[in-house]
Amino acid sequence: MKRFFIIAGFLLLLALVCVGIVGFNFMRDAGIKQFFATMKPPAATVSTVIVKPAEWTPGVEAIGTVNAVRGVDLTVETSGIVKDILFHANQKVAADAVLLQLDDAVEKADLVAQKAQAASDQAALTRAIELQRRGVGTDATLDAARAAADASAAQVNKLQAVLDQKQLSAPFGGTVGIPRIDIGQYLAPGNSVVTIQDLDTMRVDFTVPEQQLPLLKIGQTIKLGSSLADMSFAGSIRGIDPKIDPASRLVSIRGEVANPEGKLTPGQFVQLRVELPQENNVISVPQTAVTTSLYGDYVFVVQPAKPAQGAAAAPAKPDEQKAGADKASGDTAKPADGASKPADTKPADKAAGDAAKPAEAAQQPALTISQVFVKLGRRNNGMVEIVEGLKDGDQVVTAGQNRLFNGMSVAVDNTIDPSKSANKQVQQ
Repeated sequence: MKRFFIIAGFLLLLALVCVGIVGFNFMRDAGIKQFFATMKPPAATVSTVIVKPAEWTPGVEAIGTVNAVRGVDLTVETSGIVKDILFHANQKVAADAVLLQLDDAVEKADLVAQKAQAASDQAALTRAIELQRRGVGTDATLDAARAAADASAAQVNKLQAVLDQKQLSAPFGGTVGIPRIDIGQYLAPGNSVVTIQDLDTMRVDFTVPEQQLPLLKIGQTIKLGSSLADMSFAGSIRGIDPKIDPASRLVSIRGEVANPEGKLTPGQFVQLRVELPQENNVISVPQTAVTTSLYGDYVFVVQPAKPAQGAAAAPAKPDEQKAGADKASGDTAKPADGASKPADTKPADKAAGDAAKPAEAAQQPALTISQVFVKLGRRNNGMVEIVEGLKDGDQVVTAGQNRLFNGMSVAVDNTIDPSKSANKQVQQ
């Protein structure tokens, strides 16, 4: 009989242990689920900017090609052998400077012979005039002598022009390029010798859509450079084509820009911007603040977090209050028993410090973000105009959007400004 009670007690104890283990596991799983269900993700750190109406300088952006206002490829008008090259590459020459000399020995000899014949014909004309004055010459003789003299003089001018064609002169002052001929080479009419470009003033040709044509007029300021971020040259519009290309619906525009340092080169690709009149009270944000998706363009606006419903702690049940009071009284009784021992204040101070941290964190205003779809307008210098969706005073996220979602908690840190380069921020 005693053995039976021992076995029964053992089995009962084993059953209680199993039930305790199962209950513990169940309570642990329920606690973990509740913890993760109520756990809030940590606040993401973002940079923001306050939306304010500001001045806006609109413009028309385009791509153009630079050419010299005066620039040609020089060719010879007559055939001949190159006798002398009187220039070198990248030399600045004056107007009418001789650049090339062809062999002109034959032409010089013909000119000398013709000049002698012209002198003889002129002398015969003088004698005919004298004889006519004395009344011994006829009118026919005088007319023949005058015609011969005029023909000889015209022939001299012709041979002089042929001789001048043996020289190639600069039509205007400018910079010559690399010679395309060599001494002793035979040249035919039309052969290219060298290019000459006047680099002091450049022209830029570009096209704009027909919708932007009403915005342009003669004399407007244009800025150009190798990129939109580096527009160090300024000029003005000098011509607008009165006809729109029916194939491309583009209109050709020509501008002029000073090039005193010679940094612009004919044929160079440039990006340019035509400055339009300034506008006021335009809402704009950095382009980094705008995110594009299949549903449209949107930004994240930082707003104070709304107080959660039911956030206040639920009042404790009477049984729990009684149990808590009994536990508190028991805890207060323990120090009385060991009053002879020195009180340890370190744990109390540590607990007070730990309790102060959540209190300080609670005092800081909680921030959340809201996804707002916007309608974009014009762009200028890294800024984009917001036509609809934002108002004055909105706080917009400018960096860190790739890990955000609607309603997420955020912390604002504006020590880094994505609208400025890293080098400028380090210098500041």
